[in-house]
Amino acid sequence: MRTKTLTAAICISALAVTSGCTTNPETGNRVVSKAAIGGIGGALGGYLLGDIIGGRNDRTEKIIGAGLGGLAGAGVGYYMDEQEKKLRQQTAGSGIDVTRDGDNLILNMPSNVTFPVNSAAIQPEFQQTLSEVANTLSQYEKSYIDIYGHTDSTGTDQYNQSLSERRASSVANYLSNSGVQQARVETRGFGESQPIASNSTEEGRAANRRVELKIVPIRQQDL
Repeated sequence: MRTKTLTAAICISALAVTSGCTTNPETGNRVVSKAAIGGIGGALGGYLLGDIIGGRNDRTEKIIGAGLGGLAGAGVGYYMDEQEKKLRQQTAGSGIDVTRDGDNLILNMPSNVTFPVNSAAIQPEFQQTLSEVANTLSQYEKSYIDIYGHTDSTGTDQYNQSLSERRASSVANYLSNSGVQQARVETRGFGESQPIASNSTEEGRAANRRVELKIVPIRQQDL
């Protein structure tokens, strides 16, 4: 069911901006306040709503080389609907948020369920969930997968940048080793530059320590 709009994505991803989304009493619609948009900063307003990592030309060559096809017309929405449904089932109760932005899916994986503090080693208790996610991603092969690593502001810029890159790479390697085609996957570390909450509180820092997966349909027109 395609009810996850951009507003819903912002409301769910802004984990620590608890007063950022309100409900219009007349329409019942969720509304994002200016404060919430400011608190999210560059997150959904920037890279998540931009193009895929490396641009479509570079990624298209890899997709064609791997023999993967694209989606057309109404098939795009249905394909992503079914993928979203399975991912929600697999991540229910795991601490992972699945949000919908148009035909794109975004998985927000907070570090408290994915990595130990200051580590890029995936926690054993999370591996089963990630394996199930990988299984779905490998079945729904007509999609790009961008993996973004993030940290809080504790530590130096250089260390945080490196840690965010290593965390993104750890998830990418796990997916690849679990059957997801490497041609579909790219990674990028953002260090502490894309906070979704204030780094002045532990709750905010915990929200900022995360890995995100952006799943974008491969369209026939891209190939």
